[in-house]
Amino acid sequence: MGFADDHLIPLVDEGLGNSAYLVDLGEGHALAVDASRDLRALRTAAGRRGLSVAYAADTHLHADFLTGALQLAADDGATVLASTAGHRDFPHTALADGDETDLGGLTLRALATPGHTDEHLSFLLLDGTRELGVFTGGSLIVGSAARTDLLGADRADELARAQYHSLRRLTQLPDTTAVWPTHGAGSFCSAPPGAERTTTIGAQRRANALLTAPDEDTFVRQLLGSLGSYPAYFDRLGEINRRGPAVLGTAPTLAALTAAETRQLLGEGAQIIDVRPVADFAHGHIPGAISIPLRDQFATWLGWLLPDATPMVFVTAPGQDLAELTWQALKIGYERLAGHLDWDAWQADGGEQQTIDLLTADRIADRPVLDIRQQAEHATGHIPGAVGIELAELTARSDEAPAGAVVACGHGERAMTAASLLARAGHDDLAVLDGGPGDWAKATGRTLETGA
Repeated sequence: MGFADDHLIPLVDEGLGNSAYLVDLGEGHALAVDASRDLRALRTAAGRRGLSVAYAADTHLHADFLTGALQLAADDGATVLASTAGHRDFPHTALADGDETDLGGLTLRALATPGHTDEHLSFLLLDGTRELGVFTGGSLIVGSAARTDLLGADRADELARAQYHSLRRLTQLPDTTAVWPTHGAGSFCSAPPGAERTTTIGAQRRANALLTAPDEDTFVRQLLGSLGSYPAYFDRLGEINRRGPAVLGTAPTLAALTAAETRQLLGEGAQIIDVRPVADFAHGHIPGAISIPLRDQFATWLGWLLPDATPMVFVTAPGQDLAELTWQALKIGYERLAGHLDWDAWQADGGEQQTIDLLTADRIADRPVLDIRQQAEHATGHIPGAVGIELAELTARSDEAPAGAVVACGHGERAMTAASLLARAGHDDLAVLDGGPGDWAKATGRTLETGA
């Protein structure tokens, strides 16, 4: 089978900022690269073409999601392809630098590209001797390279130097070679903003600032200097992926709970996560609940703010997608899902409620502002005088939050999460900005402040 552009199907997870890939190999067979445990999009794409996954390749031990390779092995009989250096505890074809796998007409060649992780491989897809493209995982990405501090700050410099040499190796490929990264815009594995998720070697040689660094030391300074914070759950998933996440026998479901069952679970130490929209939470919520609205970024903030060992009860609004909620939790290893409580059922039972004011930009007047965005976001433009504390640091630094603060982020979702954490810590007289700094500037005609 000759390879055509439509034989490669990118599967983008907008919330985590990642891409998996499905490659139609012909005769009903497919290759999956860096598939997540949430295989819904992959199954849909494969079903449209009548494909079964024959090979499941992982470029590295992922920190931001659980691999779907074992599920594909169990369901489709896929052969798992992964690095020898990863020492995975489950059956797989262990590959070292230069090893090739015959895909039935096309060839997949493993290239050792350490940096993002020690055992990182890129996979070069060949049609005979012609380089079609390279799955670069977390090595070369559009406009950058993935972070090198996931194995600890003490190894970040060493791995950045390995990343330098890995990128130089990849750029020896022909300029026309397609580059298919896993990490893209929105990934906390360090990807710059931008709409493009795939590229070519030639385009990156011309436009990637890291590739124009004059020497290794400059490259390392630039890469390490670009790194912000990353979700706490990243520290756990690499080892789970090495051991192999549990294979799921049936489609997961989320049990419906009564108000009485919810109270019992709360008494046993369960955590309430309210996934309703911001305005719904503002108008009434269970005391102590944490607001994490269900959206593309739900998994990131669930994994960043809450431990995976605590049983979780989710407060939902009628019509919310329970399958989406469940899969977002499962793909990052959160499996203690006690069930969901419909908010109407809590109200009908006379359950206690609290409220938080949701204010438009023209109503915050001279109240103190707490900006809980990432440092880089805060620096690009914030309400003058706003105190900046990243959301992930807020629980540990709640005593630094100004009394009676209006909590702000870019749109309101993270701000409501922050306000719920502060309320649980004993802060009252809180409000949340409905919108972001840009809305404040438009409403007041004043200029945003830049810098730290």
